Amino acid sequence: MSASTLPPFDPADPLGIDDLLSDEDKAVRDTVRQWAADRVLPHIAEWYEAGELPGIRDLARELGSIGALGMSLTGYGCAGASAVQYGLACLELEAADSGIRSLVSVQGSLAMYAIWKFGSEEQKQQWLPRMAAGEVIGCFGLTEPDHGSDPANMRTFAKRDGSDWILNGRKMWITNGSVAGVAVVWARTDDGVRGFVVPTDAPGFSAPEIKHKWSLRASVTSELVLDDVRLPADAVLPEVKGLRGPLSCLSHARYGIVWGAMGAARASFESALDYAKTREQFGKPIGGFQLTQGKLADMAVELHKGVLLAHHLGRRLDAGKLRPEQVSFGKLNNVREAIEICRTSRTILGANGISLEYPVMRHATNLESVLTYEGTVEMHQLVLGKALTGLDAFR
Repeated sequence: MSASTLPPFDPADPLGIDDLLSDEDKAVRDTVRQWAADRVLPHIAEWYEAGELPGIRDLARELGSIGALGMSLTGYGCAGASAVQYGLACLELEAADSGIRSLVSVQGSLAMYAIWKFGSEEQKQQWLPRMAAGEVIGCFGLTEPDHGSDPANMRTFAKRDGSDWILNGRKMWITNGSVAGVAVVWARTDDGVRGFVVPTDAPGFSAPEIKHKWSLRASVTSELVLDDVRLPADAVLPEVKGLRGPLSCLSHARYGIVWGAMGAARASFESALDYAKTREQFGKPIGGFQLTQGKLADMAVELHKGVLLAHHLGRRLDAGKLRPEQVSFGKLNNVREAIEICRTSRTILGANGISLEYPVMRHATNLESVLTYEGTVEMHQLVLGKALTGLDAFR
């Protein structure tokens, strides 16, 4: 093929990754991108500055109407989309804001996935159709004030009282907690760690919202307090015991983060690229200077390598071959590189980079949370270290 017959170079897709996508994949991506452009981007700076996400229940219902909630699950009103399509949706949502992607991830990949994977048929019928429609928001209670990366030592405990269960404990940094209608709560029992489906109107359950955040400000983050919460015997998730349950849910959610982080990176890179082509210094656009072009080239390489990595992991997940260590590989690389892209973008924008008129600083601060939630850098390094060496350095 001669140079004259080659397709043109596309700065938005320099590796031609779109060629790997089907028409259906692109349709899903474009639907979510348009929704985010219409419903999030015009308001997100204001929401972020105010530290709130107004109308979250309306947003949830709209996300349900486009099939974005539990979209890779099958049945019960879920879209049954592919893993790649779910990933593309996460990328587009986080290109708008990490808080919006977190809303969708916690709803679909944690709360809904736990019920779908480990729940009884009655639990699935009761909750999943309404959660898929966005009529009920869910949250996922695993992390505790004193036990984040060490869930095996959680203090939340569920004890038997006749045929009922009594739950006591606290969970921390819980997305959607204050607006949730149902919480999937993990607790120690005399029979090991179990998951419980907890209606949030149960007596003794409360979810005070966490304020004064400098990251994920356009997101509802809460503490869960369980004070002698009495649940019937059928509240327990019957199909799993031990940490395998919550950890498999986290792996499913981390996969979405692999894609989502590249959305934040893309939005920051595009902002820097547009700025570099229009901002003039010393008589010409700053994008015409070698140092700026070097920054843009390096960012483009890491951004699209990250998207290609996410796509590869998505295909493996669709084929049933994706291992948890590979998800750790993706989260470790993509979030770390996304933060660096945001920081480099900020340098191109100069002082304007700290303004909410541009998305860069908002994405950078959001990614500081994404870096440590659902597995810190160190935990993913140790997961990979163990897989590479066969030696366990966790203890």
